Amino acid sequence: MSERLTLDELLAAHAAGRLPPPLALIVASHLALSPEGRKRYHSFEAAGGVLLERLEPARLAPGAWQRLCARLDDEAPELVLPPRPVPAALRRLPSPLREVLPDSLDELRWRGFGGVAEAVLDLGTPGYRTTLLRVRGGKAVPRHTHEGNELTLVLEGSFHDELGRYARGDLAITDPTVKHQPVADDGQDCLCLAVTDARLRLTGPLGWMLNPFMPS
Repeated sequence: MSERLTLDELLAAHAAGRLPPPLALIVASHLALSPEGRKRYHSFEAAGGVLLERLEPARLAPGAWQRLCARLDDEAPELVLPPRPVPAALRRLPSPLREVLPDSLDELRWRGFGGVAEAVLDLGTPGYRTTLLRVRGGKAVPRHTHEGNELTLVLEGSFHDELGRYARGDLAITDPTVKHQPVADDGQDCLCLAVTDARLRLTGPLGWMLNPFMPS
């Protein structure tokens, strides 16, 4: 079972550059959409700066500065590429997420049924599963619990479950203590970015039959 995550722990680890790519992606996307999240994040950045100021300066080895300057003089200037044009279809999505997406969400391989579909994003990080989840307005994700942590960031629309309601920019964090059934609010499809570090376990009437086929 994975260690339970909290938003403050994620923000602090992101400020320190210690999150694996899937978690870094969803936290950075949350910060791009949430002014309140950015305010909390800046407090962790400030705390890290205070800690750095209190560290005793380390003495350089003899000649270290000269060797560094020589290396900088020998290195070729880095090629700066022009920024990637943002396709119109992706403009409302947070910039960290756009960097790992094709020019259109339709180019992803979507799978699902009953108004619920998902597309897996391969970030090359074993132990994590990163997906885009699209739920038609008024439709529900199958009732489930978790063998680890599940982070769900709302990109478009909104959904509600037993814990509350989540709108654009909100980051929901659930763990093995939570059993829920997210339902997209009526009137608009709900698009989410989701990251899990363990399998989901269905708890509905057919869960016993479908759980062996759930992706890890």
